[in-house]
Amino acid sequence: MSAEKLSFEDFQPGRRFALGPKPVTTEEIIEFASEFDPQPMHLDEAAGRASILGGLAASGWHTSSMFMRMMADSYVLHSLCEGAPGVDLMEWRKPVLAGDTLSGHSIVLEARPMRSRLGIGIVKLRHEVLNQRGELVCVSENSVMFGMRARPADIGISPETSA
Repeated sequence: MSAEKLSFEDFQPGRRFALGPKPVTTEEIIEFASEFDPQPMHLDEAAGRASILGGLAASGWHTSSMFMRMMADSYVLHSLCEGAPGVDLMEWRKPVLAGDTLSGHSIVLEARPMRSRLGIGIVKLRHEVLNQRGELVCVSENSVMFGMRARPADIGISPETSA
């Protein structure tokens, strides 16, 4: 990838970004759960096996956090990202167990310039995260704001002069 950051113009509908791989360890599952979701199936192997999850399982919030890191490493940190207004969909389809390796992709569904913020576009993405067996473990959809390559102020457009 060149030194130039991805801008709104680079997020055309249909474009895919690879996510991962991300190995999931026992230690990180327990560390995350200890701080943020201290339920037994996230803290103890025996409790996890006895649950419907079938083993020491990452919290859904941990799965979401790992997905966010994969997204950041794939394209967010290499872009003119301005943040996100929220998440439209977050589904945890299968447990993420200690020893799993996560991967997946983000795909651009829509892209449009924002009317309320000159020089910013909003991109709707769908994300699918799979385990090493190709099983879908997490699905998410959200919009992200990205700066445009040529910001209106750079070409002499201001909110006062635009109609």
